[in-house]
Amino acid sequence: MSHVNALGSRASMVIGHMAGMIDMAALPIWVGVLIAGYSLVPTQAGALPTLFLFGVVIASLVLSQLFHRLPGRWMPALGFGLSAAIFGAMSTTATYLLLMAGHLAAGVCTGLALSFTHGTMGRTSNPHRIFAMGNLMLGIFAVLFFGVAPKLIADFGPPTIFRIFAAVMTVAAVVTAALFPANSAREDVRLGGARLPRPVWLVIAATMLMALVQAMTFSFLERMGVGRGLTQEQIQAVLVAAGLVAITPAIFAALLEKRLSAIGVACTGALLQGLVAILISWSESLAPYAAGAVAFPFIMIFTHTFVFGHLARLDPTGRAVAATPAVLMSGSMIGPLLGGILAQSAGYPAIGIAALALDLTAIVLFAASRSQAARVMAAQFN
Repeated sequence: MSHVNALGSRASMVIGHMAGMIDMAALPIWVGVLIAGYSLVPTQAGALPTLFLFGVVIASLVLSQLFHRLPGRWMPALGFGLSAAIFGAMSTTATYLLLMAGHLAAGVCTGLALSFTHGTMGRTSNPHRIFAMGNLMLGIFAVLFFGVAPKLIADFGPPTIFRIFAAVMTVAAVVTAALFPANSAREDVRLGGARLPRPVWLVIAATMLMALVQAMTFSFLERMGVGRGLTQEQIQAVLVAAGLVAITPAIFAALLEKRLSAIGVACTGALLQGLVAILISWSESLAPYAAGAVAFPFIMIFTHTFVFGHLARLDPTGRAVAATPAVLMSGSMIGPLLGGILAQSAGYPAIGIAALALDLTAIVLFAASRSQAARVMAAQFN
């Protein structure tokens, strides 16, 4: 039985994080293929990833409350394996209702796998660092995906995107089946019935808003480039550059773990995210669009690494971090659909305005969580 801090165990968690968070890398091409390859309008295209993310949220909400009680050795492999089969099946149909059902089912299976992956990450000796490693792997995958996927899709047709997803889930299923550790019992498992502290809920709500902004803007990044008259080669170059830069925040987050305040990083990250969303959605030329697109994933990855470590410290039972898929994807699942509605009704600049408003709300929630945590600490020492 592999220990949670063993090298193989950590490798399986990193691979599981990369596969389970595939939407963070794939959304622009995912939505773009659904519009251009399957002839869907933006609202229909946005609804499919939304259904996938809704499935992730449902699975995560249920399982995060049971994480500290359930043996999770085989759960990630089961979830990723089923998800691979469903994505493979979706590559054989263009029927919208079947694609809807497939996206929802794949989301539930991926959420099953990802909840146990993130919950187990929270039980390692350094959750901040293992989450940073997972984000590093996600950034490397994004570079490969942006560099290779568009050509494969152009050569072999739109269903290729689902075959790529199936291949990624298959790799994750094999690796986690071989190396994923059993959830070891913890001394604080008795706390599992206690309510999560109020500061935890405030951080969760703020992170959901940032995830909503991320998905809403990133989903239509490729389409915004097309709308400005950029060539596919220019857009692909921007996406590859964004993927390359997305490798770096995990490294910086690991190095700066002890030097920066988690809530300070969260507030700054939320503000920068809103401003960059404005830059992307309002710019009319390649240079500002490209600069914003390259910076955008960096901000979320860097910020959420600190937030993940902060939540692991606030809640020792592991429930808060096991709910990470629900936290991120409650926002992410609404993003593609909301972005589609805004783009269709008011144009792409409306996405930037909505993003800034949501991020300002997130800053208020992060600041309130710090104030609440300070009060809790003061009460404990009085």
